Amino acid sequence: QVQLVESGGDLVQPGGSLRLSCVASGSISFIYAMNWYRQAPGKQRELVAGITSGGGTNYVDSVKGRITISRDNAKNTVYLQMDSLKPEDTAVYYCDLDGRVPITRRNYWGQGTQVTVSS
Repeated sequence: QVQLVESGGDLVQPGGSLRLSCVASGSISFIYAMNWYRQAPGKQRELVAGITSGGGTNYVDSVKGRITISRDNAKNTVYLQMDSLKPEDTAVYYCDLDGRVPITRRNYWGQGTQVTVSS
């Protein structure tokens, strides 16, 4: 089985910064990509950023220039550095792993971490 554990969510003022972490563990033979999604109250879950095994990244337009995704392959960990936070960034942030475990490719989700941006 695979476990994803997110951390780093908090209450922060507008303009502040947070760094989210997601650690993956289990019988993972290969990780194709790791992604961060978020879901605000009353809204659909949306992809915030993703990073492939080769280091390629993608971002939703609303966070470009403010949020950076990075990955430590040796630690099976993905990070989300969030700067210049806005109230509209308030959401539960979920980590998603697209991987082969051990021979079957599928997606796994973490439990989420709350980010609240408010003065």
